[in-house]
Amino acid sequence: MILFTIIGSFWLEVVLKIGVLRRVKRLVLSILPVSVFFLAWDAYAIAQGHWYFDKEQILGIFGPFDIPLEEFLFFTFIPIAAVMTIEAVRTVKKHWPVGDE
Repeated sequence: MILFTIIGSFWLEVVLKIGVLRRVKRLVLSILPVSVFFLAWDAYAIAQGHWYFDKEQILGIFGPFDIPLEEFLFFTFIPIAAVMTIEAVRTVKKHWPVGDE
């Protein structure tokens, strides 16, 4: 699913020239706080036994706090795709300021 998300949104960077990947600092500041929060939530939920990841549906590569690689990728690429989508809409709409310019 992550691969489909990448394919489905990263073309916007090339075709519409939205420039999201050129503004790395802005992108990191946009997604890092939320990703850290949800990864911490994952770590807590895993440690408490509230949820787990089916070992037959993941690669088996784990990062800190026993969080699977796919979860780290999810909290990286899904927000990037969301930012790309909103920037693509702004590009097509032309005059849709968000207040950070």
